[in-house]
Amino acid sequence: MSIRLYNTKHACKEEFMPLQPGKVGIYCCGPTTYNYIHLGNARPLVVFDTIRRYFLWQGWNVTYVQNFTDVDDKIIHRASEEDSDPKSIAEKYIAAYFEDTAPLNIMKADVHPKVTEHIADIIDLVEKIIANNHAYVVDGDVYFEVRSLPSYGELSGRDIDDLRSGARVDVGDIKRDPLDFALWKKAKAGEICWDSPWGKGRPGWHIECSAMSCKYLGGAFDIHGGGADLIFPHHENETAQSKAAGYPFAQYWLHNGFITINEEKMSKSLGNFFLLRDILDKFPGDVVRYYLLATHYRSPIDFSDDKLASAAKSLERIRNSYTLLQEAQKRAVAGEPQLGEAIAKAREAFIAAMDDDFNTALAISVIFDFCHESNSYLAEGQPAAVDVAAALALFADFDAVLGMIIPRKKDSAGLEEALLDLILEIRGAARDKKDWATADAIRDGLKDLGIAIEDTANGARWKRL
Repeated sequence: MSIRLYNTKHACKEEFMPLQPGKVGIYCCGPTTYNYIHLGNARPLVVFDTIRRYFLWQGWNVTYVQNFTDVDDKIIHRASEEDSDPKSIAEKYIAAYFEDTAPLNIMKADVHPKVTEHIADIIDLVEKIIANNHAYVVDGDVYFEVRSLPSYGELSGRDIDDLRSGARVDVGDIKRDPLDFALWKKAKAGEICWDSPWGKGRPGWHIECSAMSCKYLGGAFDIHGGGADLIFPHHENETAQSKAAGYPFAQYWLHNGFITINEEKMSKSLGNFFLLRDILDKFPGDVVRYYLLATHYRSPIDFSDDKLASAAKSLERIRNSYTLLQEAQKRAVAGEPQLGEAIAKAREAFIAAMDDDFNTALAISVIFDFCHESNSYLAEGQPAAVDVAAALALFADFDAVLGMIIPRKKDSAGLEEALLDLILEIRGAARDKKDWATADAIRDGLKDLGIAIEDTANGARWKRL
């Protein structure tokens, strides 16, 4: 079965046909580094990390590029507020980005380009656009002439005559049309700037992604990703200026839905956002990742602590099944396999879900179905070693794609589980000594903390209430 994905450009699912067989180039818009990232920023990071993981798991050669916008009006403003300089501000929040996303088990991109390190590439691209008569210079500023490109609006599906200039576009009398947007901005006094053929200045917002994606993935590449809020004007302007320079640009456009609070989009501009680092103080990274993947990436997610708590319980149910299989390894015997058909069906259903526009919500439901099968099988008696090994391998496959099924020891969740296992050992030692008071005190104390102990024929285990 081939991969089908929803292409924003055509507003429908399409079969994925790579430009080069067996290879896929992905560009995902990264953060503007003037603040800590919030949960809404984290969603595309997790979504496109998972898409990348799926391609890798299926044996594709993947080149994954995610930029950092490290010069921007907001960065300059933040530097002024903090009595610092834009470079220091950007470096501070880039470092914070890696610190905050590590618990989410997000793989580092093959390339993390920064705007400030690609000024020459940006200037070269602007010169191409001017030479092709799609941009003009006004007193040190360079503007893209929107109406010079008949295809403008094809990505967002908007009529050019109905459009207003988008976010981050300064409407002024010097432009020929209010829709025109800046490719290069003339430097203001005291601002960070670079020399250019049009005088000292700095790049506009949209041009950076065109220049950096083309440099690392070529003028034509497979997938461009980001949040739905970037479709217009950012991605519309990206594709317009790239085509104006003579590049085919991205073949498929994928956009994740918003995270909402009371059905209103989470954003810094609205002030209704929750920093990822604050959420991670209350919930392990694997739980946050599960919460973000338990809904199809194109659908909105409404945020609440209760929903994250529910995600924690759901993930724990999956991990309990995995733990039961690990325990079963110790008592497994040689025997005829009985779980093979269930394992094959689960793997096939998991692949079908991911092939259908990376439907992680359906993929997770497949995992739950298999957990039920596995739990029932283990409850019947002594399992066959071949079944247990194959089931654990299937869980490893699930984890290779979703990145949060098997606990990671470096994650806080892994540390928590190790500590609880140690407490069970201490309680077991107390029971062996017939120190019932200590054993019961441990059991009751953990119950007060929301952890139940179950004494079974195969030993004690814990679970969250």
